[in-house]
Amino acid sequence: MNEQLHITSVQNPRIKNLVLLETKSAERRRQGLFVAEGQREIMHCVEATYEIATLYICPDLQQETVPELKAGSIVTVSRQVYEKIAYRGTTEGMIAEVRTKTRTLEGLRLKENPLIVVLESVEKPGNLGAVLRSADAAGADAVVVCDPLTDLYNPNLIRSSIGAIFTVPCIACSSEECIAFLKSRGIQILTAQLQNSHLYYETDMKRPTAIVMGTESTGLTNQWREAADAHIRIPMLGRLDSLNVSVSAAILLFEAVRQRQ
Repeated sequence: MNEQLHITSVQNPRIKNLVLLETKSAERRRQGLFVAEGQREIMHCVEATYEIATLYICPDLQQETVPELKAGSIVTVSRQVYEKIAYRGTTEGMIAEVRTKTRTLEGLRLKENPLIVVLESVEKPGNLGAVLRSADAAGADAVVVCDPLTDLYNPNLIRSSIGAIFTVPCIACSSEECIAFLKSRGIQILTAQLQNSHLYYETDMKRPTAIVMGTESTGLTNQWREAADAHIRIPMLGRLDSLNVSVSAAILLFEAVRQRQ
């Protein structure tokens, strides 16, 4: 039977620990837990077979019937406590501590003609979250983050992805591991870069494809440039020479979708 508690103090040890999980990646790794906020995001968690350790509910903020969810503990909190632990006010009064999963390249279930996004050393959670939303919309098989500079369970990433972190397999690994994986499965590597590149819409994306992008400041490392089967670029007609990585990902992903229809 679920443990039933009611918390009214922001000094409660459970609340302090929840705040730690929200703010400290080291604590998320140590405890094997992360925080999901909002009914939509939590439902995506459940649908992706994540296990809810503790579900926090604020009855004062719930405007509709809460779906039944399995959780190790169900805790009700006062409005004051919820305002302490919530980033947004429009999250239906629901926050969960969720057990992390370790995803690997070898565990990926790829379609016959896979489409994968690879990001090298992405550091802004908001960018990764936006890429995941585009990957979900385009039906991509996975987003692979190589040599990541951000925690895949960062609350800002989960919020900006609107739950796509749970609907699209997202894997962290080294560039070496990812390159070996792609080549062993005959997946072409297309690197997005300005130098020595072809226009993206003139490049064949109908076969198994990995679209690889680097950071906006430094681009891709030579390791990826040398591993690539082709270099592609988005035409830049203004004075600037780069787009936000999430915008670039959306453009390239939906070109692959267009070609495959």
